[in-house]
Amino acid sequence: MSKKKLAITITIISIIFIVGFILRVESTHLYGISSDEKAYYQDQNGLPYMYEPDSYYNYRLTKNYMEHGYLGDVKVNGTEWDFHSYAPSGVPMDYPPLIVYLAALIYKFINIFASVPLLVVCFWLPAFVGPLAGVVAYLFVKKYTNNYGAAAAGILAVTAPLYFFRTVPGWFDTDMFNVFFPILVTWLFVEAVTSKKIKNQILLAISAAFAMFMFALAWNGWQYQFYLLVLFTSFYILWGKIKAMDVKNCFYVLLTFFVVTTLLVGVFAGFLDLINLFESPVTLIGMTSGQGLWAPWPDVYVSVSELAKPSFYDVVSQVGMTFFMSILGFLWMLRILINKKFKKQYLSKMSNFIYLLLLFWTLMGAIALQQGYRFIMLLIPPMVLSSGILVGIIVEYSKVLKKSERFPIFKNKTYLIHVLALLILFVVSITSVVLVFNNFDTLTPVPNDDMWDSALWINNNTSNDTIIISNWGYGHVFAAIADRPVSFDGRTAYIETLPLRQFDSSYKFGSESPSTSREYWIDHAFATDNQTLSLGIFRMITTSGDMAYITLDKYTKNTTSSVEILNSILGVDEETARSILINNYGLTEKQADDILQYTHPIHPRPFVIVTSLTDLNRGVAIFKFGNWNFNEAKEGNYTYSTGNFVIEGNTLNSDNGVVMDLKTGDIKWNGKHPYFLISVENGTIKKQKIDNGSEFSIAVLWNRNRIVVIDKTLENSMFMKLWVENSNETIFKPIYGKGAVTVWQYK
Repeated sequence: MSKKKLAITITIISIIFIVGFILRVESTHLYGISSDEKAYYQDQNGLPYMYEPDSYYNYRLTKNYMEHGYLGDVKVNGTEWDFHSYAPSGVPMDYPPLIVYLAALIYKFINIFASVPLLVVCFWLPAFVGPLAGVVAYLFVKKYTNNYGAAAAGILAVTAPLYFFRTVPGWFDTDMFNVFFPILVTWLFVEAVTSKKIKNQILLAISAAFAMFMFALAWNGWQYQFYLLVLFTSFYILWGKIKAMDVKNCFYVLLTFFVVTTLLVGVFAGFLDLINLFESPVTLIGMTSGQGLWAPWPDVYVSVSELAKPSFYDVVSQVGMTFFMSILGFLWMLRILINKKFKKQYLSKMSNFIYLLLLFWTLMGAIALQQGYRFIMLLIPPMVLSSGILVGIIVEYSKVLKKSERFPIFKNKTYLIHVLALLILFVVSITSVVLVFNNFDTLTPVPNDDMWDSALWINNNTSNDTIIISNWGYGHVFAAIADRPVSFDGRTAYIETLPLRQFDSSYKFGSESPSTSREYWIDHAFATDNQTLSLGIFRMITTSGDMAYITLDKYTKNTTSSVEILNSILGVDEETARSILINNYGLTEKQADDILQYTHPIHPRPFVIVTSLTDLNRGVAIFKFGNWNFNEAKEGNYTYSTGNFVIEGNTLNSDNGVVMDLKTGDIKWNGKHPYFLISVENGTIKKQKIDNGSEFSIAVLWNRNRIVVIDKTLENSMFMKLWVENSNETIFKPIYGKGAVTVWQYK
């Protein structure tokens, strides 16, 4: 490569990286939040709190690694164990460590020159890693077309909406690797296949395998890319044999790639990962829980938006303009490749192998969409590459204008062709930049000052063995900042999406495995109006975890019966519970005592409950899953709606359909009067019966400008008492309150 070409390449790479970096930095301004509220979502460093709960999980693991050299809290029988998640049993560590290693390395390097908190390093890291996907996209496409097309691929990669917003500062998660590594691995693999020298083939195949190994350290779904390359190349070799083509290169590269990857994963990532590698061909995209997987427990993950099948609009909006450009790119490439003259003129270095690989890659990504919204990410790499090649083709076609009599302005004017090419690149780039810039207002940090301060308070005012019960979406935040174990969090949500048999091979300490049973019991404790039952559930979960129902299942052989029995004894004292077990359900005294040690522990573990008025939408899931019908495997069907209200003159209007005349006190929801009007203001709760025949009640939180419409059968639930009314008239007392957040403890 000449010095001029090298300079051009370095310049373009720099531009791609800078565009990706600066755009990501812009996201920190919290455009979707009013100026007077921004400070509420910013930490002590003046930075926004992180946007994704998993960011705090990764931060905690990095902190663990910095403190004692491994990701888990402790080692039990040689296995790293995380006791902050799924307390009290905890979970084994099987998390991809690259994000932790990278953050720790950069932290140590930076702190040679300045004192920078680890949290700040974690916050900014995605903004530097994210743009690297554009660099490898440029290098990939550059070989097959011109610099304009390659540059377009780079810009489109760093601005693909889903990838962009999951690699902004404050999104400290493994998503930052999920476009970079697939492109890098595939680029090296393709270079190996197309190389003419055996030495280069071997070196590039080994490089591709090493990159794949690094991807295995970065994301647990790395097998998708591995088997995509293995399966496609195997099919191509078979097809080549049928067509009497020379496919020796493909075979040797594939063999080297497969063997080296397998050895690296087996030696460095552990035997379990090697087993999973060979178990994965059929289930490599089965990373979501299947329908009925947790029966008879409710499959709570049907309510997780990431696991829902995306609509066509979702796919287009998250892939960006690349979606349509890539389709046109595939069609145009095909038109050129089937014509020898066109191929020689416009895509001389493109082969059928590369084209079919990109097409196969895209089709597999489309099939993976059936598994959920999160898999849109898999479509981005091949579509970005196809779009870049499309731009390159358009630029190559524009060169004919130099010889065209119909466009004399361009004739023999090479510089004008370059201007036109730059204009095409500019239009593509600016359009993709504007698309992401206009969506900055969708970013809102997960924690806020109230939540953060409550976590610090818990850290300073509770014993180390205290367990926190909260919305599982906030579990990682409390585990990291309060430094206390939590009953349920996103980590256990992730574990539950893996095949069941993985629990058997990885759980070597204790008898529990994460289960959606935990979500049922916590939701049920909030959904019930039986306060002693609620307390009994919380005591059971925080002291013995899932052992009560696991042990009872051994006797009943029926989980539905076990749940019924537990619900009948958890709200009563131990002697009454023993009598119920023996006399009502026919258990022996020994069997009853086996159960009671878990349901009525002698030394219950301390716990606190955290509720937040900013998270009232949580009630939908609590009543849906907390009142699960085990006999019919059916969720609860209850009226529940929340909204914000504004007052104009003497009229209150909410965005969920509540209208109230403040003069007369007349209030309606969707044109109907409520059973009760519940007014909550300055800690005072007033109830007024409106319509005996109504099936719902309305709660007005005057200090928070919030409305809650709730089924009248649920108006005395613990959720209503603790989350909505913030009532001090239950067996739980508030021990700390800050703004929207309250911390509760048993009286």
